[in-house]
Amino acid sequence: MESALRKARWRLIPLLSVCYLVAYMDRVNISFAAESMNRDLHFTAKIYGLGAGLFFLTYALCEIPSNRLLLRFGARRWMARIMLTWGLLAGAMVLVRTPASFYSLRMLLGMAEAGYFPGVIFYLAQWFPKHERARAISLFYVALPLSSVVMGGLAGVLLGLNGKLGLAGWQWLFLVEALPAIVLSVVIFFALPDGPGTAQWLQVEEREAVRTELAREDSLAGREGGVSDAGDLLAALSSRHVWGFGVFFLCTLGSMYAVNFSLPIVLRAATGWSMGRVGWLIAGVGGLGAVSMIGAAIHSDRTGERKWHVVIPTVVMAGAMLVAGLRLDGWVGVAALALAAVSYYAVQGPMLSLCSAVLPGRAAAVGIAAINTCAIVGGFVGPNWMGWMREATGSYAVGVGGLSVPCLLAALSMIWLVKKETAGTRKRI
Repeated sequence: MESALRKARWRLIPLLSVCYLVAYMDRVNISFAAESMNRDLHFTAKIYGLGAGLFFLTYALCEIPSNRLLLRFGARRWMARIMLTWGLLAGAMVLVRTPASFYSLRMLLGMAEAGYFPGVIFYLAQWFPKHERARAISLFYVALPLSSVVMGGLAGVLLGLNGKLGLAGWQWLFLVEALPAIVLSVVIFFALPDGPGTAQWLQVEEREAVRTELAREDSLAGREGGVSDAGDLLAALSSRHVWGFGVFFLCTLGSMYAVNFSLPIVLRAATGWSMGRVGWLIAGVGGLGAVSMIGAAIHSDRTGERKWHVVIPTVVMAGAMLVAGLRLDGWVGVAALALAAVSYYAVQGPMLSLCSAVLPGRAAAVGIAAINTCAIVGGFVGPNWMGWMREATGSYAVGVGGLSVPCLLAALSMIWLVKKETAGTRKRI
């Protein structure tokens, strides 16, 4: 078993992680493009916020259908399709000229990318047992903070190409950062097995060991979570875990996207630095986030504890958002935003491990997609909230400070879910 997991870590996780890094860059690189793009195209903060959020609306609508199609076509074909279409559409952002074209391309990009993240979480659950899962997921999801490192370093360079070949700097940003997704779609198609049963680099006994262990865990998950292994939409949505986890991610992910899509502009105002230097600041925070994500996941796997690895960082995140809102015009606010980001990253491995542990087999594909659909709705609400607050108050401070409320709600939803679990006869999460 251990030899099979070791091979899977090296052959699957780096590839999937690099793909998600590219996906996230293509999703949020408008935050670096915003200042010059909004100026060139005469977009207001409200137009920008709506366009940033519309990505998540279509993403949310397409997530569950996407994961059901993954079950039908297999991970290799479906993941390659996702990457190819999102790469093409991300590059098409260079054609934006009006609010209507901005909104349309953001919505199409959301449709194209929908299903990659929940699909990978489901896919990893077909390879790694519970006691290894937080670490495996965090090694994949470390692409999230590392994308800030890469994007922060590249943004200044690409924006500096302004005027080359008749393209604005923000157009170069969209064009260059879209190309890796197209290339990686080919790599995924030829290199990714659909599951342990089709992995030619596993020995027969290794495949059987993985299959046996995960079948045993699926049976336990079905009894503990109250969901049958049917892959049925209604069966998955009948689980309180889906809704409890969905509320948690709606609040935390929505809060982080609210900040991230305005972060370069906010940090530039707070520090007085150029956009290039702000990019390196964001890269540094991303590096710290990567360390916190992997460290928290390893500690959670070793101790077997999940709840407090989730609740404590979420409460810290709430407090940091409040402080940032009160002191957004200086370095105290910058430090508080960095702490909020690091706390958010620390939560991910333990929390996503819980999501994949309570739903069995094929039902997990639908359940995880449903949870992520709730989360992505937060991605629509968050940027719009910031745009509205900026228009109404002339500052991002109220918008940032207000994010402490959903963060506290997320912590309470997790405590409620665990209380409900321990009040019955089922095993404690």
